[in-house]
Amino acid sequence: MAHYKIAVIGGDGTGPEVVAEGIKVIKAVADLEGFTFETQELDWGGDRYLKTGELIPEGGVELLKQFDATYLGAVGHPDVAPGILEKGLLLTLRFELDQYINLRPVKLYPGVETPLADKKPEDIDFVVVRENTEDLYAGVGGNFKKGTPDEVATQTSVNTRKGVDRCLRYAFELCRKRNDKKRLTLVAKTNVLTYAHDLWDRAYKEMATEYPDIEADYNHVDACCMWMVKNPEYYDTIVTTNMFGDIITDLAAMIQGGMGVAAGGNIRPGGASMFEPMGGSAPKYTGQGVINPIAAIAAASMMLDFLGEEASAKRVEQAITKVTGTKMQSMAAGRMGHSTSQIGDLVCEAL
Repeated sequence: MAHYKIAVIGGDGTGPEVVAEGIKVIKAVADLEGFTFETQELDWGGDRYLKTGELIPEGGVELLKQFDATYLGAVGHPDVAPGILEKGLLLTLRFELDQYINLRPVKLYPGVETPLADKKPEDIDFVVVRENTEDLYAGVGGNFKKGTPDEVATQTSVNTRKGVDRCLRYAFELCRKRNDKKRLTLVAKTNVLTYAHDLWDRAYKEMATEYPDIEADYNHVDACCMWMVKNPEYYDTIVTTNMFGDIITDLAAMIQGGMGVAAGGNIRPGGASMFEPMGGSAPKYTGQGVINPIAAIAAASMMLDFLGEEASAKRVEQAITKVTGTKMQSMAAGRMGHSTSQIGDLVCEAL
């Protein structure tokens, strides 16, 4: 019987509430599918930072390497300045653990409203593979004469052949096994960013020769933003840079019904990876039992798939679609028709 060790970072605001429902669902599906797991709670987040001034305790990164996966609720605290937790915790973990893939499934569940007229679940079902450790997020740059009229600020996009190749390889392999559509779309800006994105374009075209069964497609990022709204059914698998991926996945979250249903993974294939809902900490709803846990439960499904429990992951996803399609009045906090814990119970029942 397989056994897994999962680190749990509930984080801030409503993060612990939604993570609790994800753990509840994992326990239920584990009993049905025949695997076991243990969790260790880590108090990393805004409250700890305000008490100790510490974001990640000494040895924290090495500690996470001892787990099979990390399950994150949310970070973001109203008493902590924006950027401190995001950069000091999330980005640090991504970089230190070399989680070089940010994986964002974009799936419209039954019963979930989309702002796109006449689009149905079969029209919105694709995945974005975002490079997760380079580009503008590498932090190369600085200020000169800061605070003066002559100030200069630079931020350099860092793209290595190794980083580009391993991201593309992951995307091609995922596209090959995802479904029969087999269309991979590189999203970049080769007509303007003629150095960094020329590297992406050349590497992409070279690797595409190894995958003759996959249609190697290309969009400029601005065109992608238009087509994602007009014809989301066109897309199958998208691969893109760190910055562009950050932007287009927020657009994608809106067309799949909002941040309350969007889940993602920060993945190092074969290594320490982290899975999370994308909706943020929503501190104004803390402790009220009204926040939507569907995204956190979907992140738990992604984590199970990563761990090799594919049947369990599929079972959880099918249960989510049943609950959203038949049990929930809305995806909005306080308007679901059920409490946070009741939604978790309904998913467990639907397994």
